[in-house]
Amino acid sequence: MKSLPEGVAHYKSSPVFTEETVPAGLQRSHTTAEGTWGRITILEGSLLYRITDERVPAEEILLTPEKFGVVEPRIEHEVSVVGPVRFQVDFHR
Repeated sequence: MKSLPEGVAHYKSSPVFTEETVPAGLQRSHTTAEGTWGRITILEGSLLYRITDERVPAEEILLTPEKFGVVEPRIEHEVSVVGPVRFQVDFHR
């Protein structure tokens, strides 16, 4: 899994989402804005993270409290609920 690059700073966080409250938009292919990185932190349970962008190799990673996800700027991705989960996305630029 990728890491956040040095020099980026946290500027906001999403609410804590559950399997019942995760927005539909996160569950279909979408991107962050230019220069915006995301860090998906799993508080409980697990979440499937997929990189769906045709410009980069496809990736599918099961995120857990021990394994966070990194969202690169302008790279299409989506998440899938696989069971009970609580997670949050922290945004950096």
